[in-house]
Amino acid sequence: MADLSFIEDSVAFPEKEEDEEEEEEGVEWGYEEGVEWGLVFPDANGEYQSPINLNSREARYDPSLLDIRLSPNYVVCRDCEVANDGHTIQVILKSKSVLSGGPLPQGHEFELYEVRFHWGRENQRGSEHTVNFKAFPMELHLIHWNSTLFGSIDEAVGKPHGIAIIALFVQIGKEHVGLKAVTEILQDIQYKGKSKTIPCFNPNTLLPDPLLRDYWVYEGSLTIPPCSEGVTWILFRYPLTISQLQIEEFRRLRTHVKGAELVEGCDGILGDNFRPTQPLSDRVIRAAFQ
Repeated sequence: MADLSFIEDSVAFPEKEEDEEEEEEGVEWGYEEGVEWGLVFPDANGEYQSPINLNSREARYDPSLLDIRLSPNYVVCRDCEVANDGHTIQVILKSKSVLSGGPLPQGHEFELYEVRFHWGRENQRGSEHTVNFKAFPMELHLIHWNSTLFGSIDEAVGKPHGIAIIALFVQIGKEHVGLKAVTEILQDIQYKGKSKTIPCFNPNTLLPDPLLRDYWVYEGSLTIPPCSEGVTWILFRYPLTISQLQIEEFRRLRTHVKGAELVEGCDGILGDNFRPTQPLSDRVIRAAFQ
């Protein structure tokens, strides 16, 4: 399984000049107010960036999305790695789960690579996308790459139809049983660079009931550097539910390695790890429901 150097260090871009690659490689980035990713990662200045505010009234119903039903064919992952990279929690999947149908190119399979989480320090914020300017406490992303066209996720990033991301909004309520395997071990990976293997993780538990799989779709970008475009976003209409205790486990995480000296004014708490919404420009948001 490849690592995340394509996201963290932005090196998997053969079309870039060598000096550009060296400039981006190893660059630290974060969510601090006033930080301009576009100064170091040019793709972040693109016209079709993510996340966005989703205006449900302006979304266009597209019945063709229902011609071939969106089909997540996920399998249970054994020995999954859960890691704290200082920006988020990643669940890195080693079994071959695939996504096809819906808005994706016909006959193409997109392999599920990992799950990433974005959350707020308070329940009033945390999601990257907003719906009618409403934010949710958390948003999780199931990140897929086009294994029909490309040999690896590194190759797929930044290419047309290269990446597909299912986004799920998360609200506070009852405990989410499927996420217990993750939330129960977060205290063991509290600091940046820590990871732990869990014996079993079922990505199917992250999907809403089949009767509640209404979704919106639009074309955008990665929401973390290098912010490459060519990403098909599929946002489910109905949120998942986790307990207050579960989200508090995420809010105990840290952005730094254990024992590191923090810069003045930084408390080292990992949270509010969401990018501000970006202009929609001339993009159309399509809906698979009326």
